[in-house]
Amino acid sequence: MDEVIIINVEKSGERIDALLAQTAEVTRSAAQRLIEDGLVLVNGAAVRKNYRCSAGDTVELSLPETRDIELVPQDIPLEIAYEDSDVVVVNKARGMVVHPAPGHPDGTLVNALMFRCGDSLSGVGGEKRPGIVHRIDKDTSGLIIAAKNDFAHLGLSAQLGDHSLSRVYECVVRGRMREDSGTVDAPIGRHPTDRKRMAVTEKNSRSAVTHWEVIARYRGYTHLRCRLETGRTHQIRVHMAHIGHPLLGDGVYGSPCPEKGLEGQCLHARELCFVHPRTGEIVLLVTELPEYFRSVLSKLGSETE
Repeated sequence: MDEVIIINVEKSGERIDALLAQTAEVTRSAAQRLIEDGLVLVNGAAVRKNYRCSAGDTVELSLPETRDIELVPQDIPLEIAYEDSDVVVVNKARGMVVHPAPGHPDGTLVNALMFRCGDSLSGVGGEKRPGIVHRIDKDTSGLIIAAKNDFAHLGLSAQLGDHSLSRVYECVVRGRMREDSGTVDAPIGRHPTDRKRMAVTEKNSRSAVTHWEVIARYRGYTHLRCRLETGRTHQIRVHMAHIGHPLLGDGVYGSPCPEKGLEGQCLHARELCFVHPRTGEIVLLVTELPEYFRSVLSKLGSETE
């Protein structure tokens, strides 16, 4: 059962994440994650992490039941796309969880990076997510960047913030897209009734922009290239479902049944471009489509139009 903490605000002007860090014995980054997960209510309503409290506000914090997860290095093979003394970029396999969490205590990318990099991973992301600058979903394959020190982590995080770190994905969606390209500009926030899902909503949401273009059309499906202008949780999955074209295999935002032999979304982080935080040089990385993705395209291409 969740532990619920009630805080009565006595003075105005303090940010909600800072208040929780001071009074609820959680780190500021943990407080921000709780806010983003919809587990913090102010006067009965969800707020953003930069909300400034007013005297008389009542803050309700729900702390999920947790058990300690011991982070241990594990010798798990990784496909390294780029590495130096500051940064490591992994071509993550489909099915690998990025960091330990309830239900996935080990076997994650973090466990593998700890074995490879030792104690050199940055600590900015918190003790449970050493080195992790951004995340991709368990069933999403492709490029993900990690920082080996706090200097690199802060520099890369700033690029995420100003959208200069470019991420390009390929996916297969249900239905034939009529236009050759387009943009989905629709805010994303926590689903109003299901906290494990995200949704396009005006309430307690953040701006989200996805640019897409058609690579190929098949009978009942379309192969897309998507460029993120923002990086919200499940952004491509939510945006494509919002315009009526959920990702093939996406049991959360699309069909609950496996499609074309694939369970989980057909989504690959194919390109990553960033400015190296120390040298200032542009680093551009491009991966090949993984076998599962090529297999899906092969099946679609063999079907009669």
